Amino acid sequence: MIKNFIKTAFRSLLKNKGFTAINILGLALGLATCLLIVFYVIDELSYDRYNTKADRIYRVNMDMKYGGNIASYAITPPPLAATLSGNFPEIEKTARLIHDQGVRIKKGNEYIQEEKVVYADSEIFGVFTLPMIAGDPKTALTEPYTAVITESTAKRYFNTTDALGKTLTLSSNANYKITGVIHDIPSQSHFKFDFFLSLAARADAKSNEWSNFSYTTYILFKPGASPKQLEGKLTGMLKNNMGSNYSRLEKSGNYFHLNLTPLTDIHLLSNRQYELGANSSITYIYIFSAIALFVLLIACINFMNMSTARSANRAKEVGVRKVLGSSRKYLIAQFLSESILVTVAAAVVAVLAAWALLPLFNQVSGKELFITAQTILWLFPSLLVIIVAVGILAGSYPAFYLSAFQPISVLKGKISTGFKGGNFRNFLVVFQFAISIFLIIGTLVIYGQLNYIQHKDLGFDRNQVLVIKNVGVIENAKTFKQEVKQLAGVANASLSGFLPTGVVRAPDGVFRNKTPDPKNALFTEVWPIDEDYLNTMGMGISKGRNFSNQLSTDSSAVIINETAARMLGFANSPLDKKIYRPTGVPNQPLKEYHVIGVVKDFNFSSLRDNISPVVMLLANDNGALSIKIHAKNLPAFVAQVEHKWNQLSPNQHFEYSFMDEDFNTAYRTEHRTGKLFLIFTTLAVLIACLGLFSLAAYAAEQRNKEIGIRKVLGASVSAIVAMLSKDFIKLVLISFAIAAPLAWLVMHKWLQGFAYRQNIQWWVIVAAGAGALAIAFVTISTQSFKAAVANPAESLKGE
Repeated sequence: MIKNFIKTAFRSLLKNKGFTAINILGLALGLATCLLIVFYVIDELSYDRYNTKADRIYRVNMDMKYGGNIASYAITPPPLAATLSGNFPEIEKTARLIHDQGVRIKKGNEYIQEEKVVYADSEIFGVFTLPMIAGDPKTALTEPYTAVITESTAKRYFNTTDALGKTLTLSSNANYKITGVIHDIPSQSHFKFDFFLSLAARADAKSNEWSNFSYTTYILFKPGASPKQLEGKLTGMLKNNMGSNYSRLEKSGNYFHLNLTPLTDIHLLSNRQYELGANSSITYIYIFSAIALFVLLIACINFMNMSTARSANRAKEVGVRKVLGSSRKYLIAQFLSESILVTVAAAVVAVLAAWALLPLFNQVSGKELFITAQTILWLFPSLLVIIVAVGILAGSYPAFYLSAFQPISVLKGKISTGFKGGNFRNFLVVFQFAISIFLIIGTLVIYGQLNYIQHKDLGFDRNQVLVIKNVGVIENAKTFKQEVKQLAGVANASLSGFLPTGVVRAPDGVFRNKTPDPKNALFTEVWPIDEDYLNTMGMGISKGRNFSNQLSTDSSAVIINETAARMLGFANSPLDKKIYRPTGVPNQPLKEYHVIGVVKDFNFSSLRDNISPVVMLLANDNGALSIKIHAKNLPAFVAQVEHKWNQLSPNQHFEYSFMDEDFNTAYRTEHRTGKLFLIFTTLAVLIACLGLFSLAAYAAEQRNKEIGIRKVLGASVSAIVAMLSKDFIKLVLISFAIAAPLAWLVMHKWLQGFAYRQNIQWWVIVAAGAGALAIAFVTISTQSFKAAVANPAESLKGE
């Protein structure tokens, strides 16, 4: 029986090749889109799950209210790990990491800037699953000046993974002996380091300073232990260790709180300062999962619509089958067989399409997805379930609808009441286009916000600024700066590693008076800059003046931003006001500074956050040289700067970037999300149009004789096209009325994640509706026009 169903279904599908091809194409597009999104979502959800003890690993965080600021950090005090291990029996192990920005390591005859360098406790290999190719994980980092590197790093530096006993030389002249080589860390990790250097030689690793937050601390719990119970004790433990300092903090209305984040939640649910890598957001997982579901539903709806569009052609077949004794259940089985066959063909096409498009998808999404044996193990069972589910879902309505035809009515030619009677089909069209309009509005809003970010006045000019990194390796950085300033095409240059688009930050407390009381504190960024900094960055001064190296008093002067002035209470008359900050030497009185200027607020962190206070000091910092240029031939200019670099520092690697590129990198996730949203929206609209095309064909087929009579009586082609189109246009307008407010609410909420955002413009909503209407009309009118120009004699010859 089943064999007969399949054979009959196969013949029926071959008989209607055009219908079958469009059906397979629509379902294949939906399934391929769904598969790509599933690959993306599974990759995002799999972060850090390669660790065999992932369910027992937690990171300790710190929430702070201090000096007018509320902030969340992923770092903790240095002595926390040892204190936890010694006082809480539910903890099996602890491990610390501290990411040191910009370590230069000797390779051949030059020093290479390496960003993926971290100092680590020896217990790191007992907490995380970082399998070693060579070396003993228990002892690899116990001794000072030892290092563990990844296999790709070993090949890069020594052309072999047999690197045990070899030496890494840092620019500080410290030599680190390699005691272990590990496999490369999986891409699904919240940290991706190439060098693990021993913490044993660092002075701050043994620090007992509880108010210094600098280390990332991880806990491995014993099986069965309760992280929630420990979390409730953490703040009390911190309070006991900080003693009177914490009491003063509480009395002033401030606090330090410790809490825990599960390892597997870090990538999608953590957005703290001083994360070890760029995290994503669970919001995007929800968005893309919803898109995958909607696209698949649209594809299924198309199948239903296209099958009902052929109902007139198959009505007599159903009537004859029933007259010859076929029961309704066999007819249903027959139509479902056809549906599942189409779904199988679509699934095969979808898998091949997804496989072929995966490299392009990786390029757009920034992923490294590939199909492995493990992927195949879950893919084929999942596809089997999808084929059966989609086949039954997509074929159920046509099967029950067509099998319900009465043979007498069918054979007399009375098979339907026409398009207006298809309330369920109308609902499906409204559903399809409501989703499509929703996605169109969402795409326009996302792109509008990205465009707003790219062109917003940030309070500094990031264009045409060349950043030379790690200038501190040059013995006389000021000489390098002066020689660069003499080059043609240079407007100005400044020495400072603290850049508006950079990652180097120095949060610290300053006070309104000489007493270091939290009540008088402001937690702010403290940046050492030179006298050319503000002019090079294109920053404006709203009050006072810039630094001058001609005035010796400027060594104790500061320039603050407008936010700092407001939070310090200096907004009306900030000039010559005094602020105080620690010298960094224990038991020393606070150093006094006087305010000489107020710089206009500028965005130096994500536009998702409000502008923070900044205090600028006139001090030497050779982290980077920023060069404001107006040279037209940029490659030639960079070559000139590199030549100057090599003259002054011949064995140091030259590294540079452009400030506008650094800014765009910070919003790479949003850009990629916008591109993916655009692609998936286009596919959803295309699939929806296939469904509308089929329904237009159905309507024309149902009203074939009516059209013939109208033409005989003198109706014009345009009148017939308008008649056939108006019902669909009404449905699209209803879709717009449903989707527009929903899209506005969802995108309004998404925009709330940005401190600086544009409002949703009315024209975005109108443009989305007009676009959907235009697309729908073009789709419908092709079928309507075809029906309108047909010879009426053909449709009326049987009358």
